[in-house]
Amino acid sequence: MSKLVWDQTGERYYETGVKMGVLYPQSSSGTYSKGVAWNGLTAVTESPSGAEATALYADDTKYLNLMSAEEFGATIEAYTYPPEFGACDGSAEIATGVTIGQQKRTAFGLCYRTTVGNDTDGNDYGYKLHIIYGAMASPSEKAYATINDSPEAITFSWEVTTTPVSVSGFKPTANLTIDSTKVTPEKLAALEAILYGSDTETAKEARLPLPDEIAALMGTEG
Repeated sequence: MSKLVWDQTGERYYETGVKMGVLYPQSSSGTYSKGVAWNGLTAVTESPSGAEATALYADDTKYLNLMSAEEFGATIEAYTYPPEFGACDGSAEIATGVTIGQQKRTAFGLCYRTTVGNDTDGNDYGYKLHIIYGAMASPSEKAYATINDSPEAITFSWEVTTTPVSVSGFKPTANLTIDSTKVTPEKLAALEAILYGSDTETAKEARLPLPDEIAALMGTEG
């Protein structure tokens, strides 16, 4: 067995940034058939919770640990949001340009991209696509302040909870990640054509495929 070596050239990796956000409102059938670009996305903080051990004792000694279910949540921050997010945030339009709050909230999916860099290629090394399923946004405050000599744009923030979706052969999940450095460019391009839509002769709207469809696409030969 060879000796371990740390911080070799080309292996000093890091992740940074968030961009290319896409919102996918969930339809009544549970699919995410029409994605829209989310401009002004500034941060997505993933917040898993649960998976805590509860110790059980027997015969005067520790018998085993029972693990609680793991939940997935997130916080989304942005300078603005697409009009389609209004229904996800409990708003409804009762007349052109007139909206009301405290309405039914629509579940949604989200896709965003982060940069993977290293010491030789910098930020050009690769990227990761992050997908969230079954998200529900909680009510959040909006703080408006006067314009002064140090103006700042309002930052919107939403706490998000999720409901997992099924994955064949695994436990249900609410989040999925694709690493561009570990998949072929052809498969990645095919997936991105689904996530972002295409403007080819067979143009199709952006949609969010479920995990099983992504696994089948990324696992095919070629």
